[in-house]
Amino acid sequence: MTTPTCRACGTDLEHTLVDLGLSPLANSYVPLDHKTDTDPTYPLHARVCGNCFLVQVDDVVPPSDIFSHYAYFSSYSSSWVEHARKYCANATERLGLNEKSFVVEVASNDGYLLQHFVANNVPVLGVEPAANVAAEAEKKGVRSLVAFFGKETAESVVAEHGHADLTAANNVLAHVPDINDFVSGFAAILKDDGVSTFEFPHLLNLLDKTQFDTIYHEHFSYLSLYAVEKCFAANGLKVFDVEELPTHGGSLRVWAQKMVGTRPETDRLIALRAKEADAGIATLACYEGFETKVQAIRDSLLAFLKKAKADGKTVAGYGAAAKGNTLLNYCAVGTDLVDFVVDANPHKQNTLLPGSRIPVHAPDMLKERKPDYVLILPWNLQNEIMESVGYVRDWGGQFLVAVPEVTVLG
Repeated sequence: MTTPTCRACGTDLEHTLVDLGLSPLANSYVPLDHKTDTDPTYPLHARVCGNCFLVQVDDVVPPSDIFSHYAYFSSYSSSWVEHARKYCANATERLGLNEKSFVVEVASNDGYLLQHFVANNVPVLGVEPAANVAAEAEKKGVRSLVAFFGKETAESVVAEHGHADLTAANNVLAHVPDINDFVSGFAAILKDDGVSTFEFPHLLNLLDKTQFDTIYHEHFSYLSLYAVEKCFAANGLKVFDVEELPTHGGSLRVWAQKMVGTRPETDRLIALRAKEADAGIATLACYEGFETKVQAIRDSLLAFLKKAKADGKTVAGYGAAAKGNTLLNYCAVGTDLVDFVVDANPHKQNTLLPGSRIPVHAPDMLKERKPDYVLILPWNLQNEIMESVGYVRDWGGQFLVAVPEVTVLG
C-alpha cells in the first residue's frame, strides 16, 4: 500500500494521530426498509503532516457520495441560527455592507445565515452542493447555486454576478478534499478589498479535549491556525484577524483578504499564533498520546453502559449527530446498550443510525419510554438539549456525555 500524501503540501503522511478502524459514513442514515442491508464501511485514519501539520483523514469516498443529498439542516439548531444572526450583524457593521454589496456563502445549507442579510436587503448568493438542502434555502428567499465550490465555480459566479465584498464559509473548509482548489476559489471571487471569513473547529481543542468523535469521513481536514495560514498563503489569501468561538467545542473564525489587501494584522491574530506555538502545534510531540486518550474514553463509556445494563437501567441517546455515529461505531455500541436515539430533525427520524443500527425517533419518545439515562451525542449542544428536554428529570432521568470524559450531568 502506498503512503498517502498531504492534501495541502504533498508531503508523505507518515505519522498517525488516531486510527478509528472501519466506520460507515457518519451521515448515511439507514431507511427502515433497508434494515437488512449491510452498511459499507471505510478506514477512518487521521494522520498528521510532518511538514505543514495539517491533520487529515484518508480520501476514501468522493464528496459527491456524501454531500449531494445531505441530512444535516443547520436551522434545526436554534443556537446556531442565532450565532449566524450575530455574525451577519457584526459583518454588516464592520464592512459597511448595504444594498449595493454582494455576499456569497459557500456551503450555505438551508439559508440559516444568508436569510439575515436578505432581511436587510443585502444581495446574496448561496453555493450549496446538496440540492435537497438548497431548496429549503430558496424558500427563505436565499438565491442558491447547487454546486461544489472551487476556482472554476468562483470564476463562473464572478462572470454572472461580479466579485464579492464578503464571503462566508462556516464549517466547510474541513469538508473539502482538494483544499487548495477550494481556497483559491475565494481569492478568485473576492474584490481586491473584499473579505473572506472561515469558521472551523480548532484543532487545539480537539487535542486538548480528546474530541475524537469529530473525526469522520466528511471531515477531510482538522485545522489549526498554523496549517490554515500556510495553505492560504499558497493559494492567494492572507489572514488579518481571528476570533476564538465557543461553537462546536471551540472554533476559530479567521478573517482573510487577498494578497493585495491592506488590512493590518490584529493583536488577537498575533496572540493566537503565540498560543499555538506554545502548545507546540508545529511539532510532532503535540500529537503523541492522543490515541491512548481515545481508547480510555471508549473503555470508560463501555464500562458505564454495561453496568447500567446489568443494573436494569435503560439508556437512550439524544441527537442523531455525525459525531455520535463516530463515537458509537468506534466503541461498538449498538441496541444492546442504547435502546434508541431521538432527534428534532424530521429528516433523521424513522431511520437507523449507520453501523450501530440504533433506531431514531422524535423527542417525544423520551416521554413514552422514560429512560434512566440520556446520552447526549452532540455534546457541543448539551445545554440547549438539556433545556429542551428537561422533563427527563421528572422521572429521575439523568443526562450523560462521553467526551472529553464520561460524565453524568444530572
